[in-house]
Amino acid sequence: MAVNITAKEVQALRERTGVGMMKCKEALIATDGDMEKAVTFLREKGLAVAAKKASRIAAEGIISLYCDDNVGVLVEVNSETDFVAKNPVFKEFADGVAKVIAKNNPADVEALLGMKFPESDLTVEDVRKEKVLVIGENINIRRFAREEGATYCYSHGGGRIGVLVKFDGKGKGDFASDAKNVCMQIAAMTPAYLNKESVPADILENEKNILLAQIKNDPKQANKPQAVIDKMINGKLSKFYTENVLLEQAFFFDETVTVGKALEQSGLNLVSFTRFEKGEGLQKREDNFAAEVAAMAK
Repeated sequence: MAVNITAKEVQALRERTGVGMMKCKEALIATDGDMEKAVTFLREKGLAVAAKKASRIAAEGIISLYCDDNVGVLVEVNSETDFVAKNPVFKEFADGVAKVIAKNNPADVEALLGMKFPESDLTVEDVRKEKVLVIGENINIRRFAREEGATYCYSHGGGRIGVLVKFDGKGKGDFASDAKNVCMQIAAMTPAYLNKESVPADILENEKNILLAQIKNDPKQANKPQAVIDKMINGKLSKFYTENVLLEQAFFFDETVTVGKALEQSGLNLVSFTRFEKGEGLQKREDNFAAEVAAMAK
């Protein structure tokens, strides 16, 4: 006797497994509508198609942190869907990868993949493949940052953004509070550079050329003396610095001072910072739910 499988049941299975709706419908039909058996059915089939998952777009995921014993780590681990990124198994894997980086200081992702995973005889790459089969989606370790010394890590939006900062000491106040405030500034204001000196010369020159072209294309300003134009460009560059250079930005918690001044008042000297945002620069997977439903109905 044929079992009537509803679209709602198919969608529920899809949300649990991340598998396409047609495959979910096939699994439910094959298991007479038993949801748990259907999950097992799809996982078993995953063993046969695991290699294909490597070509899927993984632009969701999480930024996992590790901060302890004067070591700070950020690592971006990507998945195909935001649903899987919230899976406890996925989060546990990402946290384990962060611990491996903290302990072993790998040179790059390739070296990281060959290292032993915590509380396991398997390598990070072996465990990654295992999670791909269990979860049913492609999983990639994209990048990481690691610092030693007076470090602090901050996570925003449930792992959507991660910030790692390094100072040359812990200052004269509440280090954790002061460092967290700087991290929140970086997370919110997205500075590209630490200080004026760290802005590459070609970036600065390009900005000057753009500003000059804007002035030349303005009939009211184009015929002004070069000395005046140079002064105008310098004024506009000040705005570029306040928008893009961390130490020149207005401090998030007290806009009457710059971040640089606020750090000075706390006795802190910021050496470096890293800001990761989940999936930045990656192509996003675009699911067409309506098209999948239409195809399923045929």
